Amino acid sequence: MGYIMNFLSGILGIYTLLIFIRILLTWFPGADFGKPYILLCSLCDPYLDWFRRFRIGRNSPVDFSPILALGFLSLLRGILSAWGTLGRISIAAVLVLLLNALGSIFSWILGFFIVILLLRLIAYLTNRNIYSPLWRFVDLIAQPVMYRIGRIFFPFRIVNYLFRIIFSILILLVIAFLFRIAVYFGSVFLAALPF
Repeated sequence: MGYIMNFLSGILGIYTLLIFIRILLTWFPGADFGKPYILLCSLCDPYLDWFRRFRIGRNSPVDFSPILALGFLSLLRGILSAWGTLGRISIAAVLVLLLNALGSIFSWILGFFIVILLLRLIAYLTNRNIYSPLWRFVDLIAQPVMYRIGRIFFPFRIVNYLFRIIFSILILLVIAFLFRIAVYFGSVFLAALPF
């Protein structure tokens, strides 16, 4: 039974790689990759389309549903791998894997916003042309994050734009750090459960 689970885990690893390649190729719209690309789309798009129904950040110009799809594959692969290695799987192990998968997804999204805000900070400090399409896209993502953080911490005060960027980066870093600690202790607690 262990060999079958490890084999299925390997298959899911290959499929995860195909999904990742498909996601990367969407960054080049209009490029013609030929028949291999059409085959890749036919293999990956039905799975990705299922997750697009759960659009995270509906008002965001970025579609985070592929991260959710990759996280689910990672969770399933972890379950199969643990089952193949241990010969059985417990509810506690599944809960630990689920918590870690959700933690990875949330950490990735936080990291993405931190990178976007760092790009915005660099552009602001170097006086880049903020009217280019790249910086408008960065602003589309950065502004809602800075606005929400500003509304929470400074509801009745107008703060300097540079301060808002730096403060938002620091808040996201603190949230990411605290979240990792919470996931670690949550995993330790769940792993100690008797079932």
